[in-house]
Amino acid sequence: MRDRRGDGRPVARSPERAVEAIVTWSLIGVTVLVSWMAFNNRALLERLILWPPAIARHRQYDRLVTHGFIHADGMHLLFNMVTLYFFGRQLEPFFAGYIGSLGYLVFYLSAIVIAIMPTYLRHQRDAHYRSLGASGAVSAVLFAFILLAPWSKIYVFLIPIGIPAFVFGGLYLGYTIWMDRRGGGNINHSAHLWGAVYGMLFTVMMEPRAATTFMARLMDPAG
Repeated sequence: MRDRRGDGRPVARSPERAVEAIVTWSLIGVTVLVSWMAFNNRALLERLILWPPAIARHRQYDRLVTHGFIHADGMHLLFNMVTLYFFGRQLEPFFAGYIGSLGYLVFYLSAIVIAIMPTYLRHQRDAHYRSLGASGAVSAVLFAFILLAPWSKIYVFLIPIGIPAFVFGGLYLGYTIWMDRRGGGNINHSAHLWGAVYGMLFTVMMEPRAATTFMARLMDPAG
């Protein structure tokens, strides 16, 4: 990812300076702590999880956010936090150059809410439905990064070579849409999809030239 605008003006601190990613580190720390506490406290898990009737009937709107800080198990937590670690540390300094670190925090928290809203609206009368995990917000971070650095390499488990970020993003979105329409399973593909969409839209609203720069970079991998 570059640290200059297309017209030559500097935009933000270098995204490689991960030491500045205080919000990302804090989010990881809080998420790990709260998830670990919920692993050992069923009552806490049930209070924080997204359970639609609790929102629709009891106005526990905080669940729209708190579900993003708990996870089903250790692997679920590890996968999300590793992804946030690699991409959040690079994205946060870039965002902070436009909207500050607090703005980046708002982006992440709002991504948790926006990503889950279609799921909530679909299941708001379903007393048996529950959802948890940071995947929607992490997807927003990942796809904001892809929009800004489409030729960066993404390494996937068991694949020995890096995949260009835009290729990975296209495959991931295709798979997510297919699985969401197919239904079944215990993965909330809808949250992944809408998190990705929100991440890209937020980035373009923050810096409108991001969309045209994305296309220009696709045409010029070495540029």
